[in-house]
Amino acid sequence: MTLSVTPMEPAEISRIRILPDAGFGMLRTDRGALPLDRLDVRARISGLVAHTVVTTEFVNVHDDALEATYIFPLPDRAAVTGMTMTADDRTVTAELQERGAAREAYDRAIASGRRASIAEEERPDVFTMRVGNIVPGERVVIELSLVGPLPFEDGEATFRFPLVVAPRYIPGTPLPGKSVGDGWAPDTGSVPDASRITPPVLLPGFPNPLRLGLSVEIDPAGLELGEVRSSLHTVVDRDGVLTIGPDERANRDFILRLPYAGGGQSAVAVPDQTAEEPEGVFQLVVLPPAGAVATRPKDVVLLLDRSGSMGGWKMVAARRAAARVVDTLTAGDRFAVLTFDHQVDRPDDLPSGLAEATDRHRFRAVEHLAKADARGGTELLSPLREGLDLLRASENRDRVLVLVTDGQVGNEDQIVHDVTPLIGTTRIHTIGIDRAVNAGFLGRLAALGAGRAELVESEDRLDEAMEHIHRRIGAPVVTGLQVTASGITLVDDDRSPARLPGLYPGVPLVVSGRYTGRPAGELVVTGRTRDDQEFRTVVPVHESHEPAVEAQWARARLRDLEDAYAAGNRGLEQRIVATSLRYGVLCRFTAFVAVDSRVVNEGGETRRVTQPVELPDGWESPAESGSVMMSLAAVTGPPPPSPAAPGHFAPTFAADSMADGAPPMGGMAGGGPVAGRARRSGAVPAAPAMMRSKARASFGGAPTLDDVRALAATEAQRLRDAAAQPDWERRDLLDDLASRLDVLVGSAEDPAFAPLKDLVAKLRSDAPVAERWAAAIETLAAFAGDATPPAAAEPTSPPSDTAPERKAFWKR
Repeated sequence: MTLSVTPMEPAEISRIRILPDAGFGMLRTDRGALPLDRLDVRARISGLVAHTVVTTEFVNVHDDALEATYIFPLPDRAAVTGMTMTADDRTVTAELQERGAAREAYDRAIASGRRASIAEEERPDVFTMRVGNIVPGERVVIELSLVGPLPFEDGEATFRFPLVVAPRYIPGTPLPGKSVGDGWAPDTGSVPDASRITPPVLLPGFPNPLRLGLSVEIDPAGLELGEVRSSLHTVVDRDGVLTIGPDERANRDFILRLPYAGGGQSAVAVPDQTAEEPEGVFQLVVLPPAGAVATRPKDVVLLLDRSGSMGGWKMVAARRAAARVVDTLTAGDRFAVLTFDHQVDRPDDLPSGLAEATDRHRFRAVEHLAKADARGGTELLSPLREGLDLLRASENRDRVLVLVTDGQVGNEDQIVHDVTPLIGTTRIHTIGIDRAVNAGFLGRLAALGAGRAELVESEDRLDEAMEHIHRRIGAPVVTGLQVTASGITLVDDDRSPARLPGLYPGVPLVVSGRYTGRPAGELVVTGRTRDDQEFRTVVPVHESHEPAVEAQWARARLRDLEDAYAAGNRGLEQRIVATSLRYGVLCRFTAFVAVDSRVVNEGGETRRVTQPVELPDGWESPAESGSVMMSLAAVTGPPPPSPAAPGHFAPTFAADSMADGAPPMGGMAGGGPVAGRARRSGAVPAAPAMMRSKARASFGGAPTLDDVRALAATEAQRLRDAAAQPDWERRDLLDDLASRLDVLVGSAEDPAFAPLKDLVAKLRSDAPVAERWAAAIETLAAFAGDATPPAAAEPTSPPSDTAPERKAFWKR
C-alpha cells in the first residue's frame, strides 16, 4: 500500500532543535549511567482502532545490581492489556493484580534477589515502570500492549502518542515523612503523589539519552483514506510503514492525522465467550442530523493560563486562541475573561460579573489578552471555581466555560473533586496547548462538562483547532439523548460515557457499554432538537468478535468510575478493581507485575536510579530566556514576581555548598532537579513560599443537610420565576436541575435525601413537562421547609503554615 505523507512546514521544522546524538554507547553523568537505552513504539492502525506495542530496554553498566524507575506517558484513552519482561533469553508474562498485592509481590521478589518489573498508572496518561535486580552487564526488555480508539471528527482521525511527561505545577504544603515516589517534587496535601509524577529533567542541550524508534502501519479497513499528515516529526514511508528519523528525541508528542471519508452509523456487539449466560459489550456510533442547527444566547467564561510553563510559542498561541473565542461572540451573548497564574486578573473597565458582548467590551478583553505574559505557578482550581460561579446564575442561556492551558498540574484529583458539584449543565471545553500536553486531565474536565477537548501542538495547528471549538461553543443540535434497545438488554450502570453529551455538528457520538442476551436486534437513539422537535435514529446491531471493542469500553468505563471516585464516591474501589481484573485492563487500583522464578542477585541489594526525561520541546530554557523563567519555585508554588523583573522569577535555588535541608540547585526551565545533580535527602521547597488556593466555595465539597435545604429553596424560587417560559426552555431547566441534584445527593446515604433522589428520577422520566415542573416545585419547597437561599461564600482565613498530616492515600 502506498501512503502519501505531508511533513511539517519549514516554519515548524525551524522551531525544532536537533542536537547531536551521543551514539549507541551508554551515556555517563555524575549520577551514573542512564538505565533506559531504547524506547520503541510500534503501532498498527486498523480503521479507527490503534494496536500499539511499547518496548523499553534497560541496561546496567554498573558493577552493582540496578533498580530502574521510569515515569512515562501513554495515550489517555488507550487500554493497557498486557506486559512481558524478557532477560537472559527468558520471557515472563505479567499478571494483572490489585495494586497493593502487586507491589507486595514486586517488593518480595526484589528483596529475595529475583528479577521483577511492575507497571502502574498514576494518571490516565502517566505511568510508572520499575525494573529491579538488573544484574551488571544485563539488558531487560519490557513490552506493554495497548489498544485504543482514534478520535474522529470533521472527517479526520487523529493518532497521538505522547513521548514525555512534562513538569507539572504542584500546589499545596509538603507532607511529613518519606515521599511515596522517586520524583523531584515532594508530596503535598493537594497532590499526595507528587513524587510519582515528577521525573527528573535533563539539562537543556544534553545529548540524546536513548534510541527512539516509532513506526506506524495503517490499514484503512475499508474506509477511504486521504493524505496522511504528520505534525511534529518528519515521517518516512517505507513500504507502507511510516517511521521517524534516527535522530529524533522523545521530547514531544507524535501525531498523525488521517482523513477518512465519512462513515455511517453503526452498532456492534461483542459476546463474552467466558460468561455462562449470553452477554457482552456493545459499541454504538451515532451521527448528528444534517443541517439541524439552532442557537440561543449564551454566557461564556474564558480562562487563559499564563503560568510560567506557558512560555514561548505556547503563550503566543494561547493568546491567539483566546482572542478568537472573544471575537466570535455576538451582541446577544455575555462573557467574562480571566487570566491566571497564581493569581487571577480581569480586563480593566469591564463589569465584575458577565459583560455584554459589545464591540467595546470585546476590544477591552482582547487588549487584556494581548498583554498576558507567562509567569508564576498554575493555580488552576481558583479560576475554575470563579468561572463556574459566574455561570451558576445564568438563566435561559447556554453556559459555556472555555479553558486554554497546557494542563500541567499535579492536583488533578483535587480539581475534579472540587469542581464537579459546581458544573451542573455548564459545558466545559478545553484547549490544550503544548507539544507534551496533559491530555488525560483536559479530557477528564471536558467529559465532566460534556464539552470538547482540542489539543494544539503547534501554531500551524491552531486555526484548524479553533474552527472546531467555535462550532462546539454553539449549542448542540440534539440534547437529552437516550439509548434503548430491542433484542438485547442494556446494562445502564455500565454505560460510557455515563453522562451522554449532546450531538454536535461534524462529531459522531460514540457510546459503549454492557448488554445481556443474544447479539441481535437494534439500538434506538432519541433526543430533542433545539427547536423542540423529536430526534430519532435506529441502528441495527451486528455481531463482532473484535476484542479491541471490549478493551476500549473497559478503559472508558474505568475512567468514568475513577473520576466518580475522585469526586468523592469512595465506595467504588472494589467495583473499579473488579472491572479492571475481569477485562484485563490496567487502572489506578491495579498493576501489571512480572516476577522471574530465578534468583539472580543474592541478598537483593540494588542501586536505585530514576530515569530523567527530556525537557519538552518548545519549553524555554534558562539559556534561551536569559533568566530562570520556570525554576522549581515556579512549579511548586512561587511568591509574586519581583517588581524589578516583571514576568520572571529570580533563582530560588541554593548552591551546592548551602546547608543541609536547603533546596538543591535547579537550572532548567519548567521544573525540578536535573540529571547530574544529587538531590539532598529531605530537601523540599520552603512551605511559606507556596501559594495556596482560595477558600472552598459553598457546596464545593460534600454538602450537609442544611446546605441542600438552602439550595432547594433557591432552586424552587428559580422555577417559580421561570414559570412563563416556553416548554422547551422549561425542559432544559428541568434537565439542569436533575443534573445538579444528582451530583449533590445521588450518592448520599442519608435517608433524608430520599425525596430529592425520587425527584431526580421523576425529572428524568418521560412525563409531560408541566407534570415534572409541578412535582419539582412541590418537592423542593417541601424539602426546603423554612430554609433560606445560601448567601455567597465568604473567604475563610488562610491555612496555617503547619505541614498537614500525611493521610492514607488510595494510590499508594
